[in-house]
Amino acid sequence: MFTGIIEEIGHISQIRTGGSTCTVTVAASRVLTDVRIGDSIAVNGTCLTVCSFDAGHFSADVMPETMRRTNLGGLAPGAPVNLERAMAAGGRFGGHIVTGHIDGTGHIRSLRREGNAVWVTIMAEEHILRYIVEKGSIAIDGISLTVAAVTQQDFAVSVIPHTGSETTLLTKKPGDAVNLECDIVAKYVEKLCGGAQNRSGISQDFLAQHGFL
Repeated sequence: MFTGIIEEIGHISQIRTGGSTCTVTVAASRVLTDVRIGDSIAVNGTCLTVCSFDAGHFSADVMPETMRRTNLGGLAPGAPVNLERAMAAGGRFGGHIVTGHIDGTGHIRSLRREGNAVWVTIMAEEHILRYIVEKGSIAIDGISLTVAAVTQQDFAVSVIPHTGSETTLLTKKPGDAVNLECDIVAKYVEKLCGGAQNRSGISQDFLAQHGFL
């Protein structure tokens, strides 16, 4: 599990492709301080397993499902990536629950400055937007952010200077792809309320009566 609080910006050192899979090597420093084979590191929000490392790099295998769901296949050597180690059991929980399991990609629609912040609007498909709510949480390329607005075609976040300087988000341009992970709680609520298999007694009416909708 991750929190969406980025620890450092690494850079793609090498991508070795083979059909629909690849092995990615990332140059990093902070996330390597206590690394071991088999550890999980989120790369642009994608949970990857460390299969080898040295003093300044780690490598991870990327399977076809991950290639389909994420923007990793579109990265080139030198590309910056957001990095976060899996959360330690006794660590401070500064963001929100992030699994590192990407729902899909969205595309930057626009960036607009307002005061000390930058509004970033992202286009996404309906199967992702259905889980995004105003003032809820979203992970964009692994960054834990608060949703500021939602429409039927896109959603927007407002990025403070610290987040802008410590992550890759504000280096993006309109049209660039970003990894999106919706709040896991919304998916479980939908499952519990779903169709004939719902034996929990929880329904849309039940949630509304108790102030959840």
